[in-house]
Amino acid sequence: MPDTTDADGLTVGQVSARLGVTVRALHHWDEIGLAQPSLRTAAGYRLYTTGDLERLHRVVVHRELGLGLDRIRTVLDDTADVLGALRAQRTQVAERIDRLERLGAGLDRMIEAHERGPLLTDEQQAAIFGPGWDPDGLARARLRYGDTTQWRQYAERSASRGPEAWQAVVDDMADLDRALGEAMDAGVPPGSPEANRLVERHREVFASYFPLTRQMQVCLGRMYEADAGFAAHYDGIRPGLAMWFRRIIDAGARAHGIDPDTATWDGGQEERR
Repeated sequence: MPDTTDADGLTVGQVSARLGVTVRALHHWDEIGLAQPSLRTAAGYRLYTTGDLERLHRVVVHRELGLGLDRIRTVLDDTADVLGALRAQRTQVAERIDRLERLGAGLDRMIEAHERGPLLTDEQQAAIFGPGWDPDGLARARLRYGDTTQWRQYAERSASRGPEAWQAVVDDMADLDRALGEAMDAGVPPGSPEANRLVERHREVFASYFPLTRQMQVCLGRMYEADAGFAAHYDGIRPGLAMWFRRIIDAGARAHGIDPDTATWDGGQEERR
C-alpha cells in the first residue's frame, strides 16, 4: 500500500463521521479484508479514497438490510452473478419487510388492547358477554387500573384473542359458576377437598385475565361479597353464594398458610416471588 499525504484521502475519523459507523467497525472491516483503505500517510495512518468510500457505502447498506459480514463479502466480490445476488438480496429484504409489518400489526393490537381491553366490537361484546354487558365499564376499568401490572397482563392476553377465544373464556366462567352453585346446594363445606378444588379451578379460569395468587384471590373473594354488582351476580345464581364463595376461598388460603384477615393484593406479588 503506497504512502501518500493526508490530502489524498479521508481519515478513519472523517469516514466514520460521514458514513455514521464507528471507528472500531472500520478497523474491523479493514482487518478482515472486507473494506480496506487504499492509502497510508507517511506516518502510517489509514486513508480512504473515493473508490474505498463507494465500497464502504455498499457495506453499510447491506449491513442495514441485515446481511452478515461474510454474506456482504460474497455479494460485493461475486462478479459472476451480480444480478442473481441482488435478486436474492431483494427477496430477503421483502421477507424482512413482511416480518416487520406483521410485528407492527401485533404492536398495534397490543396498543389498542392496552387502551380498551378486548378487541371486539360492541355487537360482539354484547353477544359474548351477554345483554347486560357494559362496554363503558372497560373505559372505567382502564382509568382505574391502567397503570397496574394486572391491566398490562390483561391487555397482553386480550391482544391475542378473537371472538371465539373470548367465548371460550366466558363459557369456562359460566361452567365454574354452575359448579359453585351445585356445590353450595350439595352442602359442600369450606375447607373440604371438593371446595378446595373449586377454589383452584377459579384461579385457573381467572388466569384467562391475569395470573391470580392466593392472596389476590382472597381479596377478590372479599370484593365478590362486598361489591353490590358482584354480589348480585353470585347471589343471582344461588342466594347466599357470594358469601359462601368468599368462605371457601378463605378456607383454601388457610390450607396454604395464608391468613385471610391479613391478605393483601400487594402480598400477592410477594407470593409470586
